[in-house]
Amino acid sequence: MIRGIDYIGVGVGAIIVDDQGRLFLARRGPQAKNERGLWEFPGGAVERGERLADALRREIREEYGVEIEVGELLDVVDHILPDEGQHWVSPAFVCRILTGTPAILEPGKCAGIGWFAPADVPRELTLISQENLHNYIRFIARSSSKVEPWR
Repeated sequence: MIRGIDYIGVGVGAIIVDDQGRLFLARRGPQAKNERGLWEFPGGAVERGERLADALRREIREEYGVEIEVGELLDVVDHILPDEGQHWVSPAFVCRILTGTPAILEPGKCAGIGWFAPADVPRELTLISQENLHNYIRFIARSSSKVEPWR
């Protein structure tokens, strides 16, 4: 049985924010499971018995070679892709990099990476990243500039 296709999968996402308020995005590569070629907030599937934050740290380490601090839960989104026959439930967390500089470690899954101001995020976003971005903009509008959402 295939997670996300034969049964609902659980994926977790990272809204990684730097000290300048920019957001880290990755462009899905030709071997990505879905929505190839679109930009996304990175993350991945949660394994059985794995905590959400642990899965997120593992995925970001494996795919980009950095250690992150997982902060506040931003949202939980139904990621339903009828054309691809997939359904995922995906919580996303506001995060920051603790150590390292992001690099593409899985080039088949990732075709590019970059840092973007929220207003300059590419338009070609995955469905879930569109919703995450909308929720993040609302989140920062409600928060004081002194709030550190990863604490």
